[in-house]
Amino acid sequence: MVDYTEITSEKFRTPRLEIYPNRIAENAKSIISKCHQSGISVACVTKVVCAHPAVAFALEESGADIIADSRSENLKKLRAAGLKGPFLLLRLPAKSLASEVVEAADISLNSNIETIKALGAAAVAADKIHRVIIMVDVGDLREGVWPDKAPELVCNAASVKGIEVIGIGCNLACYGGVIPSPENMRLLVNTTEKCRTASKLPLQTICGGNSSGLPIMSEGRLPNGINLYRIGEAIILGRNVIDRSPWPGTRQDTVITVAEVIESEVKPSMPIGDRGQDAFGEVQEFEDKGLRQRVICNLGRQDVVVDGIEPLEKGITVLGGSSDHLILDVTDCERKIKVGDEIAFYPGYGALLALSTSDYVQKVVKY
Repeated sequence: MVDYTEITSEKFRTPRLEIYPNRIAENAKSIISKCHQSGISVACVTKVVCAHPAVAFALEESGADIIADSRSENLKKLRAAGLKGPFLLLRLPAKSLASEVVEAADISLNSNIETIKALGAAAVAADKIHRVIIMVDVGDLREGVWPDKAPELVCNAASVKGIEVIGIGCNLACYGGVIPSPENMRLLVNTTEKCRTASKLPLQTICGGNSSGLPIMSEGRLPNGINLYRIGEAIILGRNVIDRSPWPGTRQDTVITVAEVIESEVKPSMPIGDRGQDAFGEVQEFEDKGLRQRVICNLGRQDVVVDGIEPLEKGITVLGGSSDHLILDVTDCERKIKVGDEIAFYPGYGALLALSTSDYVQKVVKY
């Protein structure tokens, strides 16, 4: 394994994102083991950490069956880093980027024949076979054809040179927040059976969605036939994505973001003067708590989802933020916080996604 620990003669700067691959590996081994015991393969998703190689290697070495990401650029990066794959592209491919997708991904999720034809042509030109999973919408209303249209799409896709249709999949608990259930999972399995009958293909893969499928699996309520999950948040953050509670057998201290205090002053808790919209077109509500010790940190909405971070220390409250500033109330904190001090936070999923993507946040791997 490549050692991705950052080597620098300078002190780690702020803001930064500290990544703990060994802790993520613990989560991965726990969840992958339980999935394998239930006959389910795992596509480990690197999207939320922007395909950081240290995390990807930790996932692969922990038993990931597939490495998955939503961006072909990220999959290219992982190939270049030396990961074995196979690699799955999560976001529906853009027709115009078919050649790039075939180069980066071994498998992709698809819901229309036009793109599949473009992928087939690109695969033939590259002397490859590109595998596809046909996505079916079972109620969340994000990607996928309606179940009654799936057999026709599978048959049409099967006739495209350069394409191998390997299965059927769905997505849940993302756009519509629909939770996986025995009913919608049976719909997926039954739709796959109809596609098998229509196409005469084995369609060995039935992908029951993402981390949101873990509860129904662990409770023994998952219908037979589902044999692949795409899991990111449950492994990376150790969370049950249905309610964000800790997932059994995992730890939640896998990533930490650190910001530096750039101002510390006692100020009123209510703004003074006539108020309109803030810089983001919102009208904020304030509670009058009198004078409070307020600090500003060098982290803003350009780097993080401000309401998606949780201070590690008790007595610190996130009040809000602007593009470049994070505003905290530290009146009740046990330590006296001054300019130059660092404050650490646990990021939620949306916050981690932004932190990983921001070029202004230093990524530090810690073992």
